[in-house]
Amino acid sequence: MSSKKVLLTGISGFLGSHTAIQLLEKGYEVRGTLRNLERAPAIKEVIARHTNKIGNLTIVKADLRNGKIWNDLMEGIDFVQHIASPFPRELPKHEDDLIIPAKEGVMHILEAAIKNKVKRVVLTSSCAAVVYGKTNEQLKHPMDESIWTDINNNKDNAPYFKSKTIAERTAWQFMEENPSELEFVSVLPGAILGPVLEEDFGTSANIVIKLMEGKMPAVPQIGFEIIDVRSVSDALIKAMETPQAANNRYLISSGFLMMKEIAQILKREYPNMKIPQKELPNFMVKILSKFDATLKPILIDLGVKRRVTSEKARNELGWQPIPTEEAVLSCAKSIFEQGIL
Repeated sequence: MSSKKVLLTGISGFLGSHTAIQLLEKGYEVRGTLRNLERAPAIKEVIARHTNKIGNLTIVKADLRNGKIWNDLMEGIDFVQHIASPFPRELPKHEDDLIIPAKEGVMHILEAAIKNKVKRVVLTSSCAAVVYGKTNEQLKHPMDESIWTDINNNKDNAPYFKSKTIAERTAWQFMEENPSELEFVSVLPGAILGPVLEEDFGTSANIVIKLMEGKMPAVPQIGFEIIDVRSVSDALIKAMETPQAANNRYLISSGFLMMKEIAQILKREYPNMKIPQKELPNFMVKILSKFDATLKPILIDLGVKRRVTSEKARNELGWQPIPTEEAVLSCAKSIFEQGIL
């Protein structure tokens, strides 16, 4: 059993909680960060339902933009799982509201990690740092880790995608300009589904919630690379533990699904529920987005398939993801269990 210490940023999030559970189960001591310590007892209670090693978890207050605090928090730490990142349910007024905290946060983490002689930092990036800013020709083929989102192509971009790209680019540039013994790995998941642990769920779970609310007559013609949250946590830990993963990027997905296909999976499992089975014409989605701000971020994905390959993660990390159908159905089941629907 390992007794190594892991600093995990953003422990209150969907992915943060799941990753903390898996780390604790593997015998790690976990120091999780929160912006507001008032939530700490509730987070501990949620995590304790899934592991009996809660005694190895401490929760501390930290803010991505406060550079001073990270140096203290990394004392005695072996590994960092940097998961925290601003993720909006609606487009922000200014893209810098997302870009600056994401960029500053990763810089503070890496600076403190070098000072404290941390062995490895694993950054949770996103497929969004690869698949946007593309021409129609580039979209014809699945993309791999050698490809980056073009942040200068504003027609095929949005603030969140830019923030993930800039934060990851900043990290790689920082590592290049500041040679040290610190190892760095980035993991780039698609849309994260799987079991929700509490009412404060991940933004991606909205995909399933919207389909099951019974309010949508039809679905937009958009699709996602889907990944179960438990498989993301597994990949993050493999990226932390596997020696040859050092200084690599890993795209992770269990497959691409159109929203209509997700709706079909849900309808098979819940035949009596009002789950849309038809697709909305693209022009209708554009009109509706004028009245529903949550639709604005998806407009650039209408009728576009942004596909990636996860072969590198499977081959180098020995990673095997949970199938897409299970990711969708376990998310739906948990939404009922948590009383969200």
